[in-house]
Amino acid sequence: MKSNADAVLSAKSLHYFLQLIDSMSYTQAAQILGITQPALTQQIKKLEKAVGSPLFGQVGKKLYLTDAGIEMEETAHKLLNTVQGAIDTIQQYTNSDTGEISIGALNTFDPSILEEFLISFNKKYPEIKLSFTFYDRKELWNKVDHNELDFAVIYIPDHNANPASMNQYWTEKIYDDSLVVLSPKEQRKLADIVKQKWVSYPRGSYLPQTFDRFYAGKIPEKGLDISARFSDMNQLANFAQANSYNTFVTKSFYEVNKNKIKLYPVKAVPKIEFQSCFLYRKNKSDIPRLTNFLEEWRSFLKAKDYSSRLDDYSTLI
Repeated sequence: MKSNADAVLSAKSLHYFLQLIDSMSYTQAAQILGITQPALTQQIKKLEKAVGSPLFGQVGKKLYLTDAGIEMEETAHKLLNTVQGAIDTIQQYTNSDTGEISIGALNTFDPSILEEFLISFNKKYPEIKLSFTFYDRKELWNKVDHNELDFAVIYIPDHNANPASMNQYWTEKIYDDSLVVLSPKEQRKLADIVKQKWVSYPRGSYLPQTFDRFYAGKIPEKGLDISARFSDMNQLANFAQANSYNTFVTKSFYEVNKNKIKLYPVKAVPKIEFQSCFLYRKNKSDIPRLTNFLEEWRSFLKAKDYSSRLDDYSTLI
């Protein structure tokens, strides 16, 4: 007979529980997990029955963690870290062509080239199961800190990251990127448009924080006049274009989509440069499937560099 502890120790239930905390929405969490909302509700109820207390409360449509839920969150992270650590240790001695690889990316990252690589990687290693999910900045770092991802696709330097925690990670470059400021009118300087309307990204995102930090002396003290926010750059660019607003995107996104974007690049000084990269824990560097993944990525770029692949995509759009 199963005990209450068996239910608590279900990795699936704990994973679902933590995802619901990240989303604070049964509908959104179920979509991210790829399950139905009733299935998610059932798993949460199992956990609540096991611990003998509600883990979530609700005011109107807004969820919140109960005291028991707050305690359970910490426990869930510890248990899943232990499980993932054991799996990583075991898989250090397994083949390089089996297992799972989980990747999380900032939701402002353009995945065009990475998708191409993952397709080719899967064709070569069909027995390795791949998982690729977008997160906002806070969610992604939370997943990384709790060892719930093999690789995180982030931008560096990240001035909000804890320097001490960065010491436990390695990085592998994806692309030397930068910000491109876009305006509905040609030949504009940044100083000419900072008081106009803008389209930006969710608060707390890497790109707007970096923009504000670099151009602190050039933009109004109260900040840009933001009319709308999108995490998806296609939505952002389309909205800005349709309403004749200003915005900014990554160079990698602009290079792929410049043939369909009817906004004009603006000369902005200083130029904001950063690097997209894979970030992973140092202790994962000995796991064969992960080492192999990085080696295949290097071979992929050696065959044709990132910039050339971006040019290829721009001709297709």
